[in-house]
Amino acid sequence: MSDIRAVIVDDDFAVAHVNRAFVDAQPGFTVVAEAHTGADALAAIELHRPQLVLLDVYLPDLGGLDVLRRLRAAGNDVEVIAVTAARDLDTVRRARLLGVRHYLVKPFSGASLGERLEEVRRGIAADRAAPRTTLDQRAVDQVLGSATTHRAMLPKGLSPVSLERVAAGLAGCDTDASAAEIAEQLGMSRVSARRYLEHLVATGAAEVSPRYGSAGRPEHRYRMPAGAPG
Repeated sequence: MSDIRAVIVDDDFAVAHVNRAFVDAQPGFTVVAEAHTGADALAAIELHRPQLVLLDVYLPDLGGLDVLRRLRAAGNDVEVIAVTAARDLDTVRRARLLGVRHYLVKPFSGASLGERLEEVRRGIAADRAAPRTTLDQRAVDQVLGSATTHRAMLPKGLSPVSLERVAAGLAGCDTDASAAEIAEQLGMSRVSARRYLEHLVATGAAEVSPRYGSAGRPEHRYRMPAGAPG
């Protein structure tokens, strides 16, 4: 299988270079262009026809979601990994409606980006291998890739829809949050919120640390992963 062609879009030149080097180092990926504005991103994608775009939301002219909206309007279904500091729930929801299945909040770890790249690689490989006829459920699951895989891996009693709500709620927090705070925000029980948050921690999608008060047990505080690169 030929390498997956990728375009890196980020207004920060240093971040773009780091992400480019990381993607280029992954087997099966080749970065074909780098862009630092929305207009340059559209031009690069039109010229190189990549299969993957690492897309920042905050750009100096067109926003990243505006770039993506124009691509979708033109019939371009390129796979997108959003790599951005945008944590608000509205941005996350709009990105998902535009077909973004992978959303990394800056700063993120190299391991997190590597996992998303592997999911993209598997999804594109499954799409290429899928028969060009009517699909059965197994073939549909293979084409959908990571979303279906994550559902299968969920512990008993956890809902993929609720997991996405909790992940989006945590991503929308300015700093960290407790299970009780997430529960109140989403209208679910504290016990349920904690189970979803602990699952996010177990899969590397969130981090947890104790906060010690004046008395009693320390409160667990959850946050999105921090680290290099991004």
